[in-house]
Amino acid sequence: MNEQFLFPDVTLLITVYNRNRSLKRLLQVFQELNCHFGDIVVSDDGSRPEHLQKIKDLQSKYTFRLITTPKNKGLGNNINKGQDSVNTPYTLYVQEDFVPKDIFPSKLKEALQYMNERSDLDMVRFYSYFKYPYLKPIAPGLSEMEFKTMHPGYKKYYLYSDHPHLRRSNFLEKYGRYTEGKNVDVTEYLMMISFLQKKGKALYYEDHKGIFDQLNSADEPSTTKRNFWRESNNIFITTLRHAYRHIKFRFDYFFLKKK
Repeated sequence: MNEQFLFPDVTLLITVYNRNRSLKRLLQVFQELNCHFGDIVVSDDGSRPEHLQKIKDLQSKYTFRLITTPKNKGLGNNINKGQDSVNTPYTLYVQEDFVPKDIFPSKLKEALQYMNERSDLDMVRFYSYFKYPYLKPIAPGLSEMEFKTMHPGYKKYYLYSDHPHLRRSNFLEKYGRYTEGKNVDVTEYLMMISFLQKKGKALYYEDHKGIFDQLNSADEPSTTKRNFWRESNNIFITTLRHAYRHIKFRFDYFFLKKK
């Protein structure tokens, strides 16, 4: 029999929108990995009726609490209402298009150990698109993220991310609620700035794509729409984008007040 991994102090919080098959895949993989949580909360952002019904049907096989809303209100609202329903000390936040790899249970166990030992830690990150540039090793493959304004470049500002992470469930009390009524990028950015301004601390797995996969299929593509400015590889656009971010991030870090 495969080893069971019990995490009674952790609620798995999954946000979903119009992707019931992705949700099923995620829940199934956690089950196959023998990961058992104190609670599972699925926060739905007003999915279409055909998706919502299939999500409800999944409850007969995968035990979870479904928190929904009559209409789509955006990622900020979806995370807020999901987090509001969490009753355990820790929250494992995962969007529905991610899938944990076989190594994940042991990494979550390690992450919890550090969170329990260090009350100053706010989160442990399991995934990112690029390797965070300033890291202080604390264990093989695990580092503390270091943010200093004198560090060169703007990628140092990406201390916080909505990608899969473990956090304390009082996160919203410390850093404020996610901004609602804005697009995904703005919502994440404003939380990133708040996390930096309030001196948030996070650990980071250096193999930043070795613990989770992000999978978007043709039948359930990403629901996030990126604009030309953000995605273009044109060298002129890229140069302007980097310069803009460097100036904006620095200005907002010192002067932006989160509402």
